[in-house]
Amino acid sequence: MSSGKSVMSDDNSSSLADTYITPTYDRSLMLVKGRGSTVWDAQGKSYIDLLSGVAVCSTGHCHPAVVAAIRKQAGELIHCSNHFYVPGQGELAQQLALITGLSHVFLANSGTEANEAALKLARVRTGKKQFIAFENGFHGRTKGSLACTYKPQIREPFGPFTTECTFLPYGNAEILQQAINDETAAVIVEPVLGEAGVIIPQDGFLRQVREICDEKQVLLIVDEIQTGMGRTGRWLACEHEGVTPDIVTLAKGIASGFPLGAMVSKEGLAFAPGEHGGTYNGGPLACAAALASLMIIEDLLPDVERKGELFRRALIDYHPRVKGLMIGITVGDRCRDIRDRCRDRGVLVNCAGNGNIRLLPPLVITDDEITTAIGIIREVIDDIV
Repeated sequence: MSSGKSVMSDDNSSSLADTYITPTYDRSLMLVKGRGSTVWDAQGKSYIDLLSGVAVCSTGHCHPAVVAAIRKQAGELIHCSNHFYVPGQGELAQQLALITGLSHVFLANSGTEANEAALKLARVRTGKKQFIAFENGFHGRTKGSLACTYKPQIREPFGPFTTECTFLPYGNAEILQQAINDETAAVIVEPVLGEAGVIIPQDGFLRQVREICDEKQVLLIVDEIQTGMGRTGRWLACEHEGVTPDIVTLAKGIASGFPLGAMVSKEGLAFAPGEHGGTYNGGPLACAAALASLMIIEDLLPDVERKGELFRRALIDYHPRVKGLMIGITVGDRCRDIRDRCRDRGVLVNCAGNGNIRLLPPLVITDDEITTAIGIIREVIDDIV
């Protein structure tokens, strides 16, 4: 820096961000510390975090085992090129193959990159250019994945797209059967629509999609960016219906906050050398964080659905949609007011699409924290709605 000294502090960092960071985010709170399901702002106020970095910090904030794994690896090797074997990559790929029941792993840095890889793989291996996605689905903001993201306000300003995508009503398998044609490379679908506000399809929908894809001989890509890594009480949400995709995409909770994504594909479906890649993909620190996270999540999995049921029962008056620790509540145009008042009272929630409050608490959240947070949410909703 020109002054020769640091200008960073908790007091001025937010104003510097407002001055120099491209204004793509609407934010008013600076968080500086986190432990478990609790975070603190720059003034020392604590909050129960029911967003967990948008389903990222599933093991809680700064889990000691994850911190230790990152510190250890940082003292040995922070980065090396994928021209060489990278420490931890093979072990992580093996674990992801075992978890998904698939064979080939491509490591990326984010969810949108994982979906980009999935779309590229489907296109290059099938030789077809058309895809089918679903209304209100969200698959990312880069050009390929954005083409399959439904929300017009996000997608349309950046068209036209080289990826051709048709959008169908979510939950309607019959329409899917009619929409697939000889140029369809793959169907991409979320088991639960997270960004739309935790929209859960009727039982059997995903299984029907799998059967139709088999019948029509097109690939099935299941986007588990938000639903995977134990969020719904299984490693993958598609397990609830006994569905194995041809390709599954993962990110968010996979490495407890360290940037990492993954595309996992079935035997015989993989990139050839030179077809895809990345400088930072699957770096040593990311692999260390992910391997530690997977061990923690494995222990947490048996209790996820029970905790989700605590939310369901306590919020029953508001007709919640619950899948493990994904919870959605429709509150309409007062969503932002509810979010802000919950924040003022020490609980962080999120406004997703279509007037829906979305709760994505860390998998480590305690029963007492659930009780406290829900009590505040109920009081706020009753006061506003």
